[in-house]
Amino acid sequence: MKSKVLLASLAAIALIAIVYFATVSGAADEAGITAEVRTGEFVVDVTTTGELEAKNSVEILGPQGTRNYRIWNMTIQDLIDEGTIVKKGDFVASLDPSELTNNIKDAQLELEKIESQFIQTKLDTTLDMRQARDELINLSYAVDEKQLILDQSRYEPPATIRQAEIDHDKAVRALNQARENYKIKRDQNVAKMREVALNKEKSNRSLQGMQELMQSFRILAPEDGMVIYKKDYNGRAVKKGSQISAWNPVVATLPDLSTMISVTYVNEVDIRRVQAGQQAVIGLDAFPDKEFSEKVLQVANVGEQRPNSDAKVFRVTIEINEKDDLLRPAMTTSNRIVTEKMDDALFIPLECLFNQDDSITYVFRKNGMNTEKQEVQLGAANRNEVVVKAGLEKGDILYMNEVDGMDNKSVALLPEMDGKRQKNNREEVPETKPEMPDDVDVEKLIKGFSQSAK
Repeated sequence: MKSKVLLASLAAIALIAIVYFATVSGAADEAGITAEVRTGEFVVDVTTTGELEAKNSVEILGPQGTRNYRIWNMTIQDLIDEGTIVKKGDFVASLDPSELTNNIKDAQLELEKIESQFIQTKLDTTLDMRQARDELINLSYAVDEKQLILDQSRYEPPATIRQAEIDHDKAVRALNQARENYKIKRDQNVAKMREVALNKEKSNRSLQGMQELMQSFRILAPEDGMVIYKKDYNGRAVKKGSQISAWNPVVATLPDLSTMISVTYVNEVDIRRVQAGQQAVIGLDAFPDKEFSEKVLQVANVGEQRPNSDAKVFRVTIEINEKDDLLRPAMTTSNRIVTEKMDDALFIPLECLFNQDDSITYVFRKNGMNTEKQEVQLGAANRNEVVVKAGLEKGDILYMNEVDGMDNKSVALLPEMDGKRQKNNREEVPETKPEMPDDVDVEKLIKGFSQSAK
């Protein structure tokens, strides 16, 4: 009989235990997903998206010197497909020559006009100089004639002789003046002919230059390679119908595929952590299984604002030293730049963190069958996890969501963090010492406060 009672008691106890543990287990399941505090290597990185470019490339340029003929922009009329393999001298693109053709026609008309002016000036100066030479000859005859009259007046009265002398002197003077005027007129006509000749030569050279420039509107490959379209400031590729500027007449490039770089842009919040020489892992969106371990080559000192974005970013270049036939310009890359690495760190998932009054960061820690709020002091963080400097130990179990029924429970504060907060509060609000009566024992009062606090 006693044995039956004992067995019944044991069965009841076992049933109660099963019900209890089932209830506790069910409550734990309802609390949410948990995570364990881990230790090990912790990596802080900056993740961005980039694009492959060749470190070195040869530019395929359009016509040079179009600004000399007031041509500021040129439209691409024809362009071979991007990625085409070309040999040196192969056709790459052609530009719309209509504006230059109009300029050539205008230059031809201007040249014809200047040539007419040249001929007219040549005829005018020839006729003018012929008249001047005839005048010199006539004046020379006049001097001879006055000399004969003077010689014949030797036996005439003195007044007649004097008049003959005066007439002879006038004739000589007129001849000398005509000779001086002839020299001046000759110099004037030489200058006129030189001016029209220079204008003619200038117009002729301009016409020849435009005709030679017309030949360069058919663009050929300067070297062997793969044609990659040039991109403008907004990131749009130059294509058929696009315009190129006279200041930067690049149509396409021939990249050197032996050395590639990934160009990416890091926002101004993270750029302070990125430096040249840091390790970086580059992945290819087109080939997810491929990764390259490289280093940051260059970090821009000045930020810029990318199109369609209000944020300031900094250009970062990562060089890929490994050679792979899969690497092609304009491929999209995923770049992970390692900014900090800790060999033995204590860390937890970011989902375990909660805030109280924006000043206290805490976690829900599982303590046996209970759950408690524990303040934590945090360190560096990456995309998924954060380093814990104080408040937790390896192996602690944390909830990744808020636990129900914990709203009224207080957070277990860290002593050192609480002390800092109290110190900051004292600094913000100046303390005022109350006046105490002379008969108050200060030491006994402090002891009383200490005991009450305990």
